[in-house]
This record gives sequence, C-alpha cells and structure tokens, in this order.
Amino acid sequence: MPDSQIIDRVYNSIYRHSTDKKRRIQVPAMWRPVAEDFQFTLIVWPQRQEGPCLRVLPPKEMAELMAALDAMPNGDRNKTILKRIIGSESTQVVLDKAGRICVPDEMATAVGIEIEKEVVLVGLLDRFEIWEPARYGRVKAADAVMAQEAFKMME
Repeated sequence: MPDSQIIDRVYNSIYRHSTDKKRRIQVPAMWRPVAEDFQFTLIVWPQRQEGPCLRVLPPKEMAELMAALDAMPNGDRNKTILKRIIGSESTQVVLDKAGRICVPDEMATAVGIEIEKEVVLVGLLDRFEIWEPARYGRVKAADAVMAQEAFKMME
C-alpha cells in the first residue's frame, strides 16, 4: 500500500465520557493526533431521523468532503444548500493539553449535549460521532435492523 494510503488513526469502538462545565469532551487516547496543530472539524450532522449528532472529521476527511462538494455541478442547488449548511453548522477545534475538545454552546444544544452529562463517542473508522446517549440508543437499534442488509454489500 502506498504511504499516502496509510491511515493515521482508526476511530473504532464506543466510549462514554461526561462533559464538564465548559462542555469539554475527552477524546480517547487512541483517537488523539500526534501533531499539536491538528484540527478536527465538528459538524452538526442532521441526517438521522432520530436527531442530529456531531460528526467529527480529521483534516483528511474534511478535505475529501470539501472536494466532493466542489465536484458537484455549480448549477445544482443542493451544492449551495449543502455548503451553506455545513459551513454554518461546523467549526474547527483543537485538543487542549488534557486531550479534550470544547463543543460550542449552540452546537451542543442542537445535538442535545448537556453540561456535566454523559455523551457517547462512536467510531466510524475514518471519523467519529458524538451522540446524546438516548438518541444514540435509538440509532443503534435502527442500525441493527438494517445491519444484515448492509453487510451484504461487503460480500
């Protein structure tokens, strides 16, 4: 495999952490970048009927998302809509010295994250999500129903 294809981090497993008074969330040690100037992009991700979550993209994944948006035809109204929503519902964050990211108040409210309450960090292999626990429980149940069909794509 060429060096450009080697993945820096694999975001797998599920972690439960509590937010603190400043809505900081501990990022698991295995998910932390080595570079000090590394920025994650937090996006309020509205795709699920169970409610939105925070999608957390490392720089490579954010660059790929931007490239996919740029590749859409300029005449496609969805391009502007997606760029506006993703642009206005996202922010860059860096880890503090303790390995935490701070979720802005407005984003936390949008996804149901509360001060000093538990959140669920869910690995998606190349990125991760942050969920309010009850909402994630509903998503996990919905995923279980679809899992058998989804795994057929892997055969």
